[in-house]
Amino acid sequence: MKKLFVVGIGPGSPDSLTIAARTAIESADILVGYGAYIDLVRPLFPQKPTFQTGMTREVDRCREALRLANEGKTVALVCSGDAGVYGMAGLILELRRDFPEVTVEIISGVTAALSGGALLGAPLTHDFAVISLSDLLTPWPLIEKRLLCAAEGDFAIALYNPASHKRPDYLAKACRLLMQHKSPDTVCGYVQNIGRTGERSVVLSLSELETAQVDMFTTVFIGSSQTKVIDGKMVTPRGYRLD
Repeated sequence: MKKLFVVGIGPGSPDSLTIAARTAIESADILVGYGAYIDLVRPLFPQKPTFQTGMTREVDRCREALRLANEGKTVALVCSGDAGVYGMAGLILELRRDFPEVTVEIISGVTAALSGGALLGAPLTHDFAVISLSDLLTPWPLIEKRLLCAAEGDFAIALYNPASHKRPDYLAKACRLLMQHKSPDTVCGYVQNIGRTGERSVVLSLSELETAQVDMFTTVFIGSSQTKVIDGKMVTPRGYRLD
């Protein structure tokens, strides 16, 4: 059987794997993925052979997964969070045209906007936008436009990839853009190392967020004008009548 599972493994802790994700990985002959994500699931499946590549080798990784499946192996390509949210699901489906006999099944996982949001409280209960600050594949002017549009529309916002060694000031730049349409007192939060060692969550204002020290393992949450702090938790009301 020429079968390829594209599996979202959630934030990385064993208890964050869905039953469907665990079943797909258990059924696979080989695991394929970015090295850091392979390391997250390897302790659960130590007997599984693996193929891994580093960052920026996504196309090579996906082609190898399809090639192995085309040879008759059942393959699980693992992605952090959800396979279809900044994951490999789209790329696999684009490349599959060269491997038409391979059956692809996408297994959803818990993306960081959801797992991080749960740690902070309920920041995304109403309409929200998800934006990556990485300009590796998206030009920064387009990211700026998306930030400004989301802020003007008063969306709550989840920011992925807020900073890295090469772009240490991108979150500060984003905050200054957002403050063109949002109050500096807007309730915000961030979560680091979701489901892993060093997990940490912080609630703060948009002006304070501008100088926060974050990294690529951080997910940032920007509230709407209605977002508030309740018992230390970040909450964006849905609008239910409470009387």
